This record gives sequence, structure tokens and C-alpha cells, in this order.
Amino acid sequence: MRIWVDADACPVVIKEILYRAAMRVKVSTTFVANTYLKLPPSPFIHLLTVPKGFDVADNRIVQALQVGDLVITADIPLAALVIDKDSFALNPRGVFYSSTNMADHLAMRNLMEELRSNGIETSGPSTFNLADRQLFASELDRFLTKYHLSTL
Repeated sequence: MRIWVDADACPVVIKEILYRAAMRVKVSTTFVANTYLKLPPSPFIHLLTVPKGFDVADNRIVQALQVGDLVITADIPLAALVIDKDSFALNPRGVFYSSTNMADHLAMRNLMEELRSNGIETSGPSTFNLADRQLFASELDRFLTKYHLSTL
């Protein structure tokens, strides 16, 4: 099992949680970005730099993804592709995407996009806060205990 991170829009605090988790449980974690990221030295933490462009990082993650891998992303269409490949997708706010909730997430995303395209101002996501960070860390730990540490 590997962790893939859609790193361009991932909050710094979430990246830091992922660095610590990768080293603690010795899971290969790859940050996919279209810019250079300074990562801590570790045999478990990798950077994959991709060219700038629409969905380039997303496409690279999907190409490399194996069944059972975990993808960290707030990108709902990417999460849907991950779920379709029998892998796992976790939002940086600590929400797991699944086959049972994916249709709802996609419908809400599409509705908000349609409202914005019709000139209706919508508020963006709420400010990332301590509760989001704690929920993410908790869900990541639970996942790693269940799917990674149990296989060692």
C-alpha cells in the first residue's frame, strides 16, 4: 500500500501530518505536485513533479495507483476515479470518500459549479481549522492501523 498526495492544494499542516505518519509506520508516501516541494529526508517520502496543466497531477496519480492505495485529495472528480480503481480517498478535512457517498459529493460539486457559472456568488469552503486537522489525523491513523500495519 502507498499513499499518494495531490500536493498542490494540500494544506501545509496536512503535509506535516503525512510526513510524520510516513516515517512512523514506514509507508511509501508520494507527493505529486507541479512545483518543487521541500520534503523531509526519508526513504518513505517522495516527490513526483509533473508539468503544469489541467489535471496533469490527477492523471499521474490515477496512472500509478494500485488497488488498496490511499489518495489524499480535496478534488472530488479525482476521488471518484480513485474509488473506481478500488482504492481509498481521504479529504484533507478528514472525510473519506466512498462508493456510497461519492454520488452526493459529485452532485454537490456540480451544483456549486453550475451556480458559479450562472453568476451566483457562493461561499467557498470554510476556513481550515484545528478540528479539521484533528479529524484528518485521526482518520489517517485509523486507516493506517487497519490497512497498513495489519499487513506488516
